[in-house]
Amino acid sequence: RLNNPAKRSRITQSTELTVSCQANLMMAGDMRQDKRANFSALTEHNTNGVARSSAVASSKTGASKKLVIKNFKDRPKLAENYTEDTWLKLRDAVGAIQNSTSIKYNLEELYQAVENLCSYKVSPTLYKQLRQVCEDHVQAQIHQFREYPFLCETVLSFLKRMNRCWQDHCRQTIMIRSIFLFLDRTYVLQNSLLPSIWDTGLELFRTHIVNDSGVQKRTVDGILEQIELERNGETVDRSLLRSLLGMLSDLQVYKDSFEERFLVETNRLYAAEGQRLMQERDVPEYLHHVAHRLEEENDRVMSYLDQSTQKPLINCVEKQLLGEHMTAILQKGLSTLLDENRVTELALLYQLFSKVKGGLPTLLQFWRDYIKTFGGEIVGTPEKDKDMVQDLLDFKDKMDNVAQGCFARNESFINAMKEAFETFINKRPNKPAELIAKYVDSKLRAGNKEATEEELERILDKIMIIFRFIHECGAAFTSKLEGMFKDMELSKDIMIQFKQYTQNQSEPSNIELTVNILTMGYWPSYTPMEVHLPAEMVKLQEVFKLFYLGKHSGRKLQWQPTLGHAVLKTEFKEGKKELQVSLFQTLVLLMFNEGEEFSVEEIRTATGIEEGELRRTLQSLACGKARVLNKNPRGKDVEDGDRFNFNNDFKHKLFRIKINQIQMKETVEEQVSTTERVFQDRQYQIDAAVVRIMKMRKTLSHNLLVSELYNQLKFPVKPGDLKKRIESLIDRDYMERDKETPNQYHYVA
Repeated sequence: RLNNPAKRSRITQSTELTVSCQANLMMAGDMRQDKRANFSALTEHNTNGVARSSAVASSKTGASKKLVIKNFKDRPKLAENYTEDTWLKLRDAVGAIQNSTSIKYNLEELYQAVENLCSYKVSPTLYKQLRQVCEDHVQAQIHQFREYPFLCETVLSFLKRMNRCWQDHCRQTIMIRSIFLFLDRTYVLQNSLLPSIWDTGLELFRTHIVNDSGVQKRTVDGILEQIELERNGETVDRSLLRSLLGMLSDLQVYKDSFEERFLVETNRLYAAEGQRLMQERDVPEYLHHVAHRLEEENDRVMSYLDQSTQKPLINCVEKQLLGEHMTAILQKGLSTLLDENRVTELALLYQLFSKVKGGLPTLLQFWRDYIKTFGGEIVGTPEKDKDMVQDLLDFKDKMDNVAQGCFARNESFINAMKEAFETFINKRPNKPAELIAKYVDSKLRAGNKEATEEELERILDKIMIIFRFIHECGAAFTSKLEGMFKDMELSKDIMIQFKQYTQNQSEPSNIELTVNILTMGYWPSYTPMEVHLPAEMVKLQEVFKLFYLGKHSGRKLQWQPTLGHAVLKTEFKEGKKELQVSLFQTLVLLMFNEGEEFSVEEIRTATGIEEGELRRTLQSLACGKARVLNKNPRGKDVEDGDRFNFNNDFKHKLFRIKINQIQMKETVEEQVSTTERVFQDRQYQIDAAVVRIMKMRKTLSHNLLVSELYNQLKFPVKPGDLKKRIESLIDRDYMERDKETPNQYHYVA
């Protein structure tokens, strides 16, 4: 794009004038002679019109000198016909520039001629004459765009012709201005209403060429056609478009003549494209197309459009391809993207929607609804109760990854996710809490058999997050779970100390013992069971008991064999193996170090294991997938007459084999018991809420109190249960009935 040289010259002018003023003050006489000399050089042979004069200053020797500055006595007169002859030379030079022929005169000579004319007050006439010559030339250029055969040429040929005309005009204006620079920097600069020579050139080109309705329409139509071709994938001459759009910008007609039509055409194109592609393409493909279109339009701005067009252009594309289809995009594709964990497209979706007004709030609502729907299916399908907790953990992990990696850790999306989880997980009272508690119990029972300590910690941390969403658990229930985690942490520290303690013993054991200390109030109640442990195990138990009670006096230890497990080193014909088994399985297997075959009764007497537990233990060792014992006679169930021997031919591809204990199914009575324990935890919250409300209101009717309680309590509760808690508080003198109106209560301070 060509810059305006007039603006640059005006800035330079102030410096040059300052220097000239200083020279005039110091060397008036010299300048006068120089001026005459220059004038003589300009007029070449015609020097008779100027008379030379000189002044000699004399001074007495030794006397002080005076410097007297006087005005010129006489102003030199121009030779006859000088102005007319000089203008003819200048006009010829301008014509040569406009016709691209050689200039007969030296450029310095021409510059000096302009300076001399300006010095003799010819500037107004010179300016008008120059403008007229330039205007005549520009007016003549319009014919090439109106006459045959130019009317029949292709759009591209027309654009190239227009560009050549503009480039020639700019080059000619710059050369003409360089000759008339003195006029531009003096007379024009001192008359603010007059446009500079460069601005005059722009004004003439705009008036006589670009503002011609036919030329302007054909030019803008051609530019728009080239842009449409490029949008359709064809290659166009970007430098040509850049030059022509720069011309419109320099002539200050870009916005009115081009930009408005360009944005209308863009709006029309992308409105149609959005409607069509939303029908034809799936959402991931459509999102990538939108991103590609935005990238293309930004590149167009960088390449040839004016910078001022960028904002309305991008807004137009975003509105037509995204803003008009936000709901349709999310309805059609968000569930699929989340189901398939398409993190790249989800990140792109968030990025694109963040550009559109109302985009993120709309995405947020669909995201919240998706979590509620998907999570509701996990919690609300009884057939999937077996996998509910693991499914919840996996779903929470997945949504966390989306919020963190795709939605830029946006706090609104994280909060919406928490709110959605809290909503769906409480739609089915009791069951999620019950299953989570059992899941935690099973994980802690398994210990490091199924996962490393670090993995177990991570699992328990995630469960705690899910647990806190459940309203019915309340503070008491959650604090119990946190107490369980705390027990596991303390047990690690205790075992480190115990290992150091055993290393200092005179007779170290061959058995490596790990003990978890469980605080009774935090954990489920386990039925105590006395079993017959090997002497070496009993001895090691006593060593630990002595160590622990020595550090914590006043505490009582109760061993829970139902929670114990062990790793046994075993030799088969195939080679050595390690068996990962429960403590009950351990006691049974160790018997075969002492004998070849045992009956059910003999094993029960030797181990002390309760009959039902023993049958499940023998079934896991002899009837499961890993049959390390042989049962005679064969069968899936263990009967009283069965006998067992060690399976020396046992084979397995793994070195360490885990043999799962067969779990007893939960009875109806146990389920009822679990529900009752949950209610026991909740009743303290109900009591606290009643007291809090009555303390604030002082007096309240039964119906209003119940209504307030439903508003405050975050878990489902029956009216009958609330009534029981109110009666309990009356019995304990926290509140009392009104003597005249039994259905009204008063707070007792």
